Amino acid sequence: MADQPRRPRTLNDARSEAEAAFKRATTKVADAVPKTAAVPGVREQVTLRIDQDVLEYFQEGGPGWQDRINAALRKAAGK
Repeated sequence: MADQPRRPRTLNDARSEAEAAFKRATTKVADAVPKTAAVPGVREQVTLRIDQDVLEYFQEGGPGWQDRINAALRKAAGK
């Protein structure tokens, strides 16, 4: 087999080899993200789109409507 002439490297072959080498050299194995336990009483601010009629239902009860939405979501999540 050493007597056979080597076929000329094409641009696509060289590019593919270079990209593969670059990928091997720069790819980092992602560490598993540790799942943090929810701390009771700690709240996180989020943006949530709720249908207007649902929002009005919770707001009809006056102050504390966000707590009522949170309680309903917690119940729906089985918590």
